[in-house]
Amino acid sequence: MRNGIIRFGALYVFNVAVLLIIGLVLPSVSVGWHALWASVILTLAALFIKPLLKSVFRKSAARSAADRTKTGEKVVQYALVYVVELIIWVITVWLSPVSIDGFWGFALPPLLLLLGWVIYDQVDDVLRRKAGDVYDRVAGSRRTPTEAAAPANGAAPAARTDLEPDDGLTPEQRRMLDEL
Repeated sequence: MRNGIIRFGALYVFNVAVLLIIGLVLPSVSVGWHALWASVILTLAALFIKPLLKSVFRKSAARSAADRTKTGEKVVQYALVYVVELIIWVITVWLSPVSIDGFWGFALPPLLLLLGWVIYDQVDDVLRRKAGDVYDRVAGSRRTPTEAAAPANGAAPAARTDLEPDDGLTPEQRRMLDEL
């Protein structure tokens, strides 16, 4: 559950930024404060609908892949990625108050979304790690001071020195492992 929440949160924040940029760059798209709600829709669509659409389109394109040249196959793959992004964009516009004017309001934002998600893939690990740290701090602060101070067996836990600093665990996680 923790990983799902962190993944949603990191992608949500990034999608808000991408939607605001789309609203600033394209005069045919009006986003404004609606980016907050539109990003919820965009994030849910990216997490659940996008993988489904990609698999359906890839299966249908794979049936005729033998009939195409190498260049033709690349063109088909790029076109399928664009169509998936276009469907995600249409769903986002349809279910949110984002408004678009004309053809370019439909045609260009999927390209910018695609560019944004390529950048997101590059910074995804850093965003998830930071979001995980915030999540752990918030989850750790919900404990009462007596729960935080008293170990489960009544003895003070020994500090772990055998773990490397890059083990991916937060201090809270290390403490919890020590209590086990």
